Amino acid sequence: MTKEFVDVLVIGAGPSGCVSASYLHKNNVKVKVVEKQKFPRLVVGESLIPRVMDHFAEAELFEALDAMNFEKKLGARFIRGEEICVFDFSKKFGEGWDWTWQVPRADFDNTMAQEVVRKGVDLEFETEVLEVSFEGKKSKTIVKDKDGNLKEIHANFIIDSSGYGRVLPRLLDLDTPSKLDPHSSIFTHVKDINREEGEEGTQISFDILETEVWLWVIPFSNGNTSLGVVGPTDFINSLSENKDNAEALKNAIQKSDYYIKRFAGTEFLFEPVKLENYSRAVKRMYGDGFALTGNSSEFLDPVFSSGVAFATESGMLAAKLYLKESQGIPVDWEVEFTQYMKRGIAVFTTYVQEWYTGNLQTLFFHQPENPDVKEKICAVLAGYVWNEENSFVKKHDHVIANMAYLLNMQKEQSPE
Repeated sequence: MTKEFVDVLVIGAGPSGCVSASYLHKNNVKVKVVEKQKFPRLVVGESLIPRVMDHFAEAELFEALDAMNFEKKLGARFIRGEEICVFDFSKKFGEGWDWTWQVPRADFDNTMAQEVVRKGVDLEFETEVLEVSFEGKKSKTIVKDKDGNLKEIHANFIIDSSGYGRVLPRLLDLDTPSKLDPHSSIFTHVKDINREEGEEGTQISFDILETEVWLWVIPFSNGNTSLGVVGPTDFINSLSENKDNAEALKNAIQKSDYYIKRFAGTEFLFEPVKLENYSRAVKRMYGDGFALTGNSSEFLDPVFSSGVAFATESGMLAAKLYLKESQGIPVDWEVEFTQYMKRGIAVFTTYVQEWYTGNLQTLFFHQPENPDVKEKICAVLAGYVWNEENSFVKKHDHVIANMAYLLNMQKEQSPE
């Protein structure tokens, strides 16, 4: 068995892994990336939020991605019957990017991975991690390539960016139940032949069918659109008696007054994919010699498109902390990594929970709009969930529920 020695082994070549690897490489760290799949490959998470742009820029991946001319995402639209609420990222509280992209992830991730390779990072596709063992902080990882050859990779540190593969959580028994209720989704792509011109045709939208059930509509610049339905797992399973994903998604589209004409009868470009009980959590986010980033640690819910943002945030942070530690500077991983990430995760967890209680929807659709409230919520939806100057970040655990309660009381007391 051949042996290889590196400073950092990155598991997974998605956004988190590529941001980590690119940042470490530009800081002269010997990094190796192993990716189980062959790229391009299908993956969910096609709507980004502005916070990710900070990471792509810092990792020097922005230019390669920008050259792909992905559809620009300037905000997000939420639809409930005849009610519409639009968030414009340029009208948010605080500093930060005013736009991002909505992307076919197969093309997006492949662009990043190829740019990392172009920069000189050693990236092996179709290479699976079989075993990982630690001696102190140093690790030995046994991998198998597509031809069945085994290799030992010795590293001073591992960044697990394996996403739904959850390599270290599986191997080290780190999984733990999510705090969120079980939800599932079914999605596919369509050739958007009925797309309207202008903003209506390109704007990402969330169409609320019931309080806990919604459709996503994510138009791409290539003329295709991602369609998905999200809801409690029991509801998603009830959409087709035969457990036929295509039938289930068609039945969901039929429930949308807003989109039924645009998408009814449209041919699916691939068999719809089901993600069941997708929320994930871990007992701990780091250990001696490793850190978990992106979906390999926590995944919440697709409703506010936070997945890639947490992936790149944690990937960049893990890379920076390793670099700091390698320079002899003490790092408190509990404070600087776990507690930092948990603060942002806690904010989005509250927003996801309050979305499904209906409280956040009460704030979204209340008329007349409160510009101050909307700007502060918009900043959260843009991913700036560590800015505690924003009261809707600092007081996230009660401000939404309290405000929704007051609005509902006012509504009950107002004359018809």
